[in-house]
Amino acid sequence: MTKSESHKRAQRKAAGGGGTTEAPLPKRRRLDALSQGGERATEVERSGDPQALEEAARRLKDSGAAQKVLQVPDHDMDAATAAMRNLGVSGTVKNMSGTKRRSVRKH
Repeated sequence: MTKSESHKRAQRKAAGGGGTTEAPLPKRRRLDALSQGGERATEVERSGDPQALEEAARRLKDSGAAQKVLQVPDHDMDAATAAMRNLGVSGTVKNMSGTKRRSVRKH
């Protein structure tokens, strides 16, 4: 399925000036955005599907980046936080506009 324009726009913004979008991961997977230097990995998941959120959190975990950000619509922030916590991924969940953020610590 092709990505929507808003998804691509969020990817470009998350990557920043010198970062990359669609960064390769092991097992033929791709990370939505990786900042310059590879310090911050960002996944954008707009569907709200719990399985898709867990898969995005899994990609963040495998990225090996110091900062991990899962960007979701405002009404999916609770589900995204739960998905990251279930997989033991520490990082940040933020809404699409960037006005709200939640820190998630692995338990």
